[in-house]
Amino acid sequence: MRDPQLTDLGLVARIAAVPSILDILRSTTGMGFAAVARVTEDRWVACQVLDLIGFGLEPGGELPADSTICHEIRQHRAPVVIDDIAADQSWRGHPTPVRYGFRSYISHPICLPDGRFFGTLCAIDPSPRPLNTPAITGMFRLFAEMIGLHIAAQEKVLVSEAALAEERREAHLREQFTAVLGHDLRNPLASIDACLRTLDRPASEERRQEVLRIARRSVRRMAGLVSDMMDLARGQVGEAMALRRDQGDRLESGLRQVLDEVAASWPDRPVTAHLALAQPVACDVARMAQLCSNLLANAVTHGAVDEPIRLEAVTQEGRFRLQVCNGGPPIPPVARERLFQPYFRGALRPDQQGLGLGLYIAAEIARAHGGTLRVTSDAAATCFTFEMPCAAPGRA
Repeated sequence: MRDPQLTDLGLVARIAAVPSILDILRSTTGMGFAAVARVTEDRWVACQVLDLIGFGLEPGGELPADSTICHEIRQHRAPVVIDDIAADQSWRGHPTPVRYGFRSYISHPICLPDGRFFGTLCAIDPSPRPLNTPAITGMFRLFAEMIGLHIAAQEKVLVSEAALAEERREAHLREQFTAVLGHDLRNPLASIDACLRTLDRPASEERRQEVLRIARRSVRRMAGLVSDMMDLARGQVGEAMALRRDQGDRLESGLRQVLDEVAASWPDRPVTAHLALAQPVACDVARMAQLCSNLLANAVTHGAVDEPIRLEAVTQEGRFRLQVCNGGPPIPPVARERLFQPYFRGALRPDQQGLGLGLYIAAEIARAHGGTLRVTSDAAATCFTFEMPCAAPGRA
């Protein structure tokens, strides 16, 4: 978690007038050390400092709050002015002046317009100084009020900047998600198009029923993607990917549906599949089918056309592994480093169409499942391997 004191330092640092204010206080009072301090229940933090006596504090420097007089000011919210500790009946026995070696002291509370206590505008010096005059105390009060107003204004600016940054982030996520949706619709659309072309030709009733079954499954996949799009429209996209892990025993049928779609979409690109799922896998079947579909589509796009694509999905020793391999030229190491970034096409084929989202989406699905997606590539084959525990996190 971010330290809130860092925000306090930043708020004061954004007030351009503070260094000039401290210099005016020094020249007017003769005090050797002046500061704007953030004071909380247990911390005294220097936000801006003018130090001509070698006190040793810089912006960000801290003192124990209960070792300072500012700690008492935080409680009663009244200024403290001491011309000479040694001659002051109320303060000469106080441990703070002895601990920090000062004789004169002045501090005024800094409060924000809504009443919140922020800290103090304070000054110390090892020599006595005539501070308790209307001109000096009035000047400290005026500058403390001015700093409080500026801090409140800077808080509003930071809130506005954060809101703008969040809006930009959400806009980017929406644009990215829309692109992802368009990318993932291509495979089921291509499958339906292939099915329609098949139905235009004479075929046996058995073949027609098989083609219709593939088309219906593709329609269901498209409906799921459109549902995701509706979530986007309702503002429910942008957090961690939501998973439905209660369908793990249906994983094999989900993967076979993807194989059917690939076979219908690219009948000239054979896929040899080995599915051996000896135990249920606690995964979101729809997302896992999406991961598999994207890896197969990538293999079709980049793999050697004269070599079959290989798919293996197995469970072993409590882990699930899905691997897609294809032949063809190896992926250069430089391109390999960026394969899972969005909108990266691998720089292998400048004329390639598409947004370069498939591997990025697959990597995000892998991450959401607590798994890993890695690539190996050499002259023999390029393989993408996904692995995850069969059981959901927290379950045996």
